[in-house]
Amino acid sequence: MTESHKFGSPRPITCHAWNSDRSQIAFSPNNQEVEVYQRSGHDWKHLDTLNQHDLRVMGIDWGPRTNRIVSCAADRNAYVWTPDGTGKWKPTLVLLRINRAATCVKWSPNENKFAVGSGARLISVCYFESENDWWVSKHIKKPIRSTVSTLDWHPNNVLLATGSADFKVRIFSAYIKDIEKTPEATPWGTKMPLGQLMAEYVNSTSGGGWIHSVNFSPDGSKVAWVAHDSSINVADPSNGNTFVKLKAEYLPFISCTWISSKTIVAAGHSCIPILYTLSNGQLVFSGKLDASQKKESGGLSAMRMFHSLDRQARTETSDTNLDSIHQNAITCVCIYSGTKARALKLSTSALDGQMVIWDLNSLERQIQGLKIE
Repeated sequence: MTESHKFGSPRPITCHAWNSDRSQIAFSPNNQEVEVYQRSGHDWKHLDTLNQHDLRVMGIDWGPRTNRIVSCAADRNAYVWTPDGTGKWKPTLVLLRINRAATCVKWSPNENKFAVGSGARLISVCYFESENDWWVSKHIKKPIRSTVSTLDWHPNNVLLATGSADFKVRIFSAYIKDIEKTPEATPWGTKMPLGQLMAEYVNSTSGGGWIHSVNFSPDGSKVAWVAHDSSINVADPSNGNTFVKLKAEYLPFISCTWISSKTIVAAGHSCIPILYTLSNGQLVFSGKLDASQKKESGGLSAMRMFHSLDRQARTETSDTNLDSIHQNAITCVCIYSGTKARALKLSTSALDGQMVIWDLNSLERQIQGLKIE
């Protein structure tokens, strides 16, 4: 079963995030605001508009444990939003110390810090300083040479995967000794001072594309990313600096996430979420989540085609609807139910103003050949 939702008049959705029980959603309608809605059956009730930003909101994340929202925008600012008990949200400005747009933001698994990527060619790792009662940041700069477009946290709350417009994926240590204990060794390395480069992958030696989305596997032993060269990639540190790359036959993906230990879902400009499976060291296509087709009988379609023929027997049509639920590029994929180890439902938002919830179990039964390993 697939659910499709719209919030008022259709507006492009840049990104979205859920609270812990999925009863509320926060999203940006492609402007400088963040809208918060409460679900009531199939309807949605507007709760609040978070409007401290001056320019377009680029990233939103909602911490399920602390129930705090963090947002960042092209105005070079980030805010931590805390509920005040009346359904409204109180903003706290974060000292990012950047001179370019903030492009992405993500809470760490323990929610005691978050990371912000930016066009200033650096990452701000932010944490709360209780002595001064404010959020401060420490920077990771080298060897980043371009805009940081995406990031994701390792399950150990220390390592940070980043992708940037210089065609590279990097794994950094974001260890803050003031607020956490010394991390244990991982397959990515043992020594983890703040800013330590643990691994670096060049998306392509010839051509390639900037990185749109990175995502750690459920156990953190691998990292996947999608790039603007229509590729999906998986790196495993046990194999050194090598990684598996698959050039897809679709338009570039914008967002990706693991939904099991071997399966990744990616979505973007083709408007359809697509599954890929890591099998025997290779990435293989597993199926499409969207199997919708235009509901039109063969006779009516043939008659319409006959009427649309001009004198040169060229077919003219004014039908611009796509053979998919989403009618424009998907900008964000989130796990709605379950975990990365076993996702049960996914949510996607797109430039068509829709938010769609996909039931993976029912789709696996309905769509022949679709398999989630």
